[in-house]
Amino acid sequence: MALRSLLLLSKQKQTLKLGLGFRGLQTFSLPDLPYDYGALEPAVSGEIMRIHHQKHHQTYVTNYNAALSRLDDAMEKGDASAVVHLQSAIKFNGGGHVNHSIFWQNLKPVSEGGGEPPHGALGWAIDQDYGSLENLVQKMNSEGAALQGSGWVWLALDKELKKIKVETTANQDPLVTKGANLVPLLGIDVWEHAYYLQYKNVRPDYLKNIWKVINWKYASEVYQNEIAA
Repeated sequence: MALRSLLLLSKQKQTLKLGLGFRGLQTFSLPDLPYDYGALEPAVSGEIMRIHHQKHHQTYVTNYNAALSRLDDAMEKGDASAVVHLQSAIKFNGGGHVNHSIFWQNLKPVSEGGGEPPHGALGWAIDQDYGSLENLVQKMNSEGAALQGSGWVWLALDKELKKIKVETTANQDPLVTKGANLVPLLGIDVWEHAYYLQYKNVRPDYLKNIWKVINWKYASEVYQNEIAA
């Protein structure tokens, strides 16, 4: 993948916390969660949320910033080999930051409306493209359970076709790697670190229960904004 495409990771339309490092280099920081670590229980344990956020996401942020700093140095020196070598680290760690920043917003405590089905334009689109919300959930669960190794399962808006679709990405590849026309509405992390402490190796049980705390209001807002643009 060309470097230009990889740097699209920094331009996702999701809310990411930014700052300015030395030499004016743009850096990234760990976003705060909009709820307490234990607020998603019993669907997702507080221990998982704390480790997932503080350890895993923080590691992606730290490594992404380090890779960007090295990239800045390499480009300043005109070191083409180093620029090419850094692309995989930027894709993996930048994707990890982008994906998790979306994931936290895709979740919401039941007491605050988590799990409530979508209405309005997104609800209509789901019925039109998948027949029902139940069919869509079954499709995403099947795709997520079948994904070999680690990765993500996504509900996306195809801006060109004006349709929603289910996609999967491997490892920490962000959805943009499947096409710049795809907008992430909902992403579910199926890396073992997202569920293993609670669900062991039974990924389907995790996928079944995660829907109880899905923030459909957020997905609906993203969808509405994109189709109105």
